[in-house]
Amino acid sequence: MRPTEAHWTAGVARPPRVGVVRMSQVDVFSTEPLLGNPVAVVHDADDLTTEQMAAFARWTNLSETTFLLRPTDPAADYRLRIFTPGEELPFAGHPTLGSAHAWLEAGGRPQGATVVQECGAGLVQVRRDGERLAFRAPPLVRSGPVEETDLARVRRALGLAPDEVVASAWVDNGPGWVAVLLRDADAVLDLRPDWSAFEDLEIGVVGAHPAGGETALEVRAFCPGIGVPEDPVTGSLNAGVAQWLLGERVLGEHLASSYVAAQGTAIGRRGRVHVDLVGEGPDAEVWVGGATRTTIAGELHL
Repeated sequence: MRPTEAHWTAGVARPPRVGVVRMSQVDVFSTEPLLGNPVAVVHDADDLTTEQMAAFARWTNLSETTFLLRPTDPAADYRLRIFTPGEELPFAGHPTLGSAHAWLEAGGRPQGATVVQECGAGLVQVRRDGERLAFRAPPLVRSGPVEETDLARVRRALGLAPDEVVASAWVDNGPGWVAVLLRDADAVLDLRPDWSAFEDLEIGVVGAHPAGGETALEVRAFCPGIGVPEDPVTGSLNAGVAQWLLGERVLGEHLASSYVAAQGTAIGRRGRVHVDLVGEGPDAEVWVGGATRTTIAGELHL
């Protein structure tokens, strides 16, 4: 159930003060300062209540704010809770990479060759990929064709005619994504969504760049229902899109098993998402990676 403002303010006693905890703000998916997607990461957050976490996430007003806690699964290195300004998510990509970066930078040492994150979606592996971090895409909780009634809602929210959608699929790995493929990257960048028509939809849109360029795809992510009208750069969406496009060879030979997607262009960011398909068939793994860098380090007083 999505909390309302009244739930936090009307007749509810304020939680006790926790004091001072450490926090970081990490820019994810860009090697250039301030051009990726920031995530606020609160360290050693076990003493914070859910209400305090939700309130802090609303206050930061970032697409996601995360909280590092002691794991409950012995196979995990830490547990992560992920909040948008509107709700808690079981999984999200750029918060996974940014939180792993913050945990490692603070002295965290993984038990094995990869960092293992425990979150609402289960255990997620994070590896060092050269100078980048990358996470193994979790299984989709919903996939397959989009029914015409839902697709009509998607087109209405995006202002598209039926013949402008080349293909569509559910690519939900927790946040609820439905994805549509348009004719090319320019069509993605030209979108002017109707925010009043989104209702509960979280929509990802993708289009191909011309072959031979720096990036293979242009991606945009719209999720106003969880307090984020357009997410600057989105790891979970890119993971689901890769599982769909590569798994079903939707773009054929145009899309290689390793590619780079651009995201955030329309809102002044320069996100670069590195995608790799490892293996073949049902055992194939999709890894999604990008640059991470701390932009703010300090203390949170609650």
